Amino acid sequence: MTSHRATALFVAALVCTTSLSSSGLRAQTTVTSEPPASFTLDNGLQVVVIPDHRTPVVTQMIWYKLGSADETPGKSGLAHFLEHLMFKGTAKHPAGEFLQTVQRVGGDHNAFTSVDTTGYYERVPREQLPAMMEFEADRMTGLILKDENVLPERDVVLEEYNMRVANQPDERLAEQIMAALYLNHPYGRPVIGWHQEIEKLDREDALAFYRRFYAPNNAILVIAGDVDVKDIRPLVQKNFGPIPAQHAIPEKRIRPQEPTPAAPRTVTLSDPRVEQPGLIRYYLVPSAATAAAGESPALDVLAQLMGGGANSYLYRALVIDRGLAITAETGYDRTALDPSQFSISVAPKQGVEFAPIEEAIDKVIADLAQNTARAEELERVKTQLIANATYAQDDQAKLASWYGGALTTGLSIDDIRSWPDRIRAVTAEQVRAAAAKWLGKNRSVTGYLIKDTAPKDKEKRS
Repeated sequence: MTSHRATALFVAALVCTTSLSSSGLRAQTTVTSEPPASFTLDNGLQVVVIPDHRTPVVTQMIWYKLGSADETPGKSGLAHFLEHLMFKGTAKHPAGEFLQTVQRVGGDHNAFTSVDTTGYYERVPREQLPAMMEFEADRMTGLILKDENVLPERDVVLEEYNMRVANQPDERLAEQIMAALYLNHPYGRPVIGWHQEIEKLDREDALAFYRRFYAPNNAILVIAGDVDVKDIRPLVQKNFGPIPAQHAIPEKRIRPQEPTPAAPRTVTLSDPRVEQPGLIRYYLVPSAATAAAGESPALDVLAQLMGGGANSYLYRALVIDRGLAITAETGYDRTALDPSQFSISVAPKQGVEFAPIEEAIDKVIADLAQNTARAEELERVKTQLIANATYAQDDQAKLASWYGGALTTGLSIDDIRSWPDRIRAVTAEQVRAAAAKWLGKNRSVTGYLIKDTAPKDKEKRS
């Protein structure tokens, strides 16, 4: 099982336990060779079918429109905790049967939690899809929880927190940066939760959350692979059609929003386990769902131009020209229901202080905000973005993730398929304007990861 939230250190969803990184689903969406089909059941379940007939394999993903940002204050980590508990079985299928069935047919099976979504997926031979769909529909409403399996699983989550956050200085820093970036919005709390609140989660909390959010009208089922919509529709109707909608679920998720940022913030984390110091900066920026027309693609292009490889502005300034750093990267997390993050991460060379690195970063941003990029550079990065997304279509699970992540955070199939055209349409002036508008220092939190040498000093004095 996995969970993720935005971090500037890396953007990926890891399988098995909690990765706490965002992007995992920070997909660069693109057009597929065969358009997906979509239909909605009477109970509100949206279904997307993405044909890919190259191999007799199918990926089923069910996305629920709930994540850590939808938790009740004081119960952080509940969405991720429930994700774990969803594997505890039903009256029809006892704990372990689902996983054993997937393993027996040579499939893959896991789950993930983010700030906005919770998802479950299976990748199996095509003929196994009916069984997988029956399992998934059954646990949408049939979950059985008892203290004897809930409380030990809470201990598993606490140990996961220790392994993935408490014992990982870079993750602890990212956690603190997010808390400083979001002063009011629930994106500021970690997906895995705060330790002292995880400790208090119980069976009643999990069941209440489950009954509140797990329903067909709060879910999107994505099927990608060697399938045809004419065969999928009756199969979905048979398995999910009888499940009633949960009418108490609001059509739109409304959350506390951020005030206009008024001042830059800094966070310093020192730890004796740090081997590579780092500088990480997040800016509060619009997501694809909240941006004005043209702004999100411009941020995509800006991130690639600024820190997307060895030819990027930031890499050239910090690594090549001045020799201050060994790596320099930027990223834009576009897939979110509410305002998201633009990130910068730099690994300094040994002995280099943070001040000259920040000076160089600020100069690159100032240049981008004042001067338009050269036409050949702009075309190069736009071509890179579109090409990378096109090549990634070889992975049907990634395709399913693109559509599921986008649709559960307010975008449409048309938005997904038209992304390359919107990237092509980005102008140099739009990129300049995005840098000027969204990369102001007041919108940022800068984190410093440093090695704590105090314990060694104490040993010498003793």
